[in-house]
Amino acid sequence: MGMDLQDLVDPAHTALCVVECQNGVVGEASNMPAVADAVAASGLLPRLAVLAGAARSAGVRVVHCTFHAHPDLWGGNRNSRLFAAGRRAEVQQYVGTEAVEPAAEIGFVEGVDVIVPRFHGLSPVAGTGLAPMLGNEGVTTVVVVGVSLNVAIPNAVFDLVNEGFQVVVPADGSVATMPGYGEQVLEHTLAYISTLTDVATLVEAWL
Repeated sequence: MGMDLQDLVDPAHTALCVVECQNGVVGEASNMPAVADAVAASGLLPRLAVLAGAARSAGVRVVHCTFHAHPDLWGGNRNSRLFAAGRRAEVQQYVGTEAVEPAAEIGFVEGVDVIVPRFHGLSPVAGTGLAPMLGNEGVTTVVVVGVSLNVAIPNAVFDLVNEGFQVVVPADGSVATMPGYGEQVLEHTLAYISTLTDVATLVEAWL
C-alpha cells in the first residue's frame, strides 16, 4: 500500500526543488526559446509561485536548482547537441548575472530559499552535492518541478530515486517543448518511479 500523500509530503521531511526556473531559461531573454514559450503558454510560473509560497509558509525548503556557466565556459560539457547549442546561444548563464537568478514570479527569499547551482551535465542532482545536503537536513521526500520534461526533470527524478529519496511530481508543475510529449513522459516513465499529483493538491497539503 502506498503512503498517504499528506504523510509523504509532510513539511518535516520534504523539500521543493525548482529546476532551472531562471531568467535565462524561462524568461523573455532565454537561451532556450522553445522552453520559454512552453512555460509562457502553460502558465507554469504563476502556478509555481503559488506552490513555492505554500511551501515557504509550511516550512518546506525551496531549493532553486539553477544552471550556471563560468565566463569562459570552462568545465562545461561539449558532448551533445544540446550542449553545443547552449555554447552558441546569444544568452549565456554566466555566474552573477541576471540570467541565473530565479524567475521573479517564483522569487527568492533570502534566509529561506537555497540555490544549488550546477556547472556541468544534465542533472541538478549528479555532481552538485544536492543529495547529501538534502539527506543532512533530514529530507526523505523531494517534490520536483520546473523545466523541462524533455531532459532535466526526468534526470532529476531518476537521480533522486537512485539516491533513495521518495519523489513527488505534480503533473502541472513542469512542461515539455512539444505538445503531448510531457504527458507521455509522466504517464509512461515518471509514474513508475515517483508519485504523481498536481499543484493544487500539494498546496492544500501544505496549507
